[in-house]
Amino acid sequence: MAGELSGALPPLKACLEAILMVVDEPVTDVVLAQVIERPKGEVADALRELAEEYTQQRRGFELREVGIGDGSASGTTGWRMYSRPECAPVVERFVRDGQQAKLTQAALETLAVVAYRQPVSRSKVSAIRGVNCDGVMRTLLARGLVEECGTEHETGALLYQTTGYFLERMGLKSLEELPDLAPLLPTAAEVEEEA
Repeated sequence: MAGELSGALPPLKACLEAILMVVDEPVTDVVLAQVIERPKGEVADALRELAEEYTQQRRGFELREVGIGDGSASGTTGWRMYSRPECAPVVERFVRDGQQAKLTQAALETLAVVAYRQPVSRSKVSAIRGVNCDGVMRTLLARGLVEECGTEHETGALLYQTTGYFLERMGLKSLEELPDLAPLLPTAAEVEEEA
């Protein structure tokens, strides 16, 4: 791509914003640097500055660095614009007309099991949830949130893991950013009260 751009370009941040407004998936700083024909370090610094500026200005959107690729801990990240979480009620009202299909409670529970226990087999997910999850797993596969990642050595069962698309949709750089489950689990006393 080098040498294709001619004439004076707008400032670096303006170029980055223009590209980030049209991408439909996160883009790496390396790709941005190649397209704009600027050093990778300069582009990475400008991206971080933009992210900080948007936060300081309390804009309705934010620039996030999120994990991309196959969902593994490869460390590959990309940049993408997201609506700011505080604006969620307004955005939800706008898209509520059915344009976005929501995941069912069963799908969310199954996705959580895969995210925290991956790689994991369908039978293990079903055992943890206490119900058969075959249909839900097919839905998650079809939506690109989970993928096959090999077979279990002992049983030969297919194993599943989350995808880069999962990280993107959750706004995470890596699986290490998943919240800790311990504070969300009931205490022993609460379990005894329910029994």
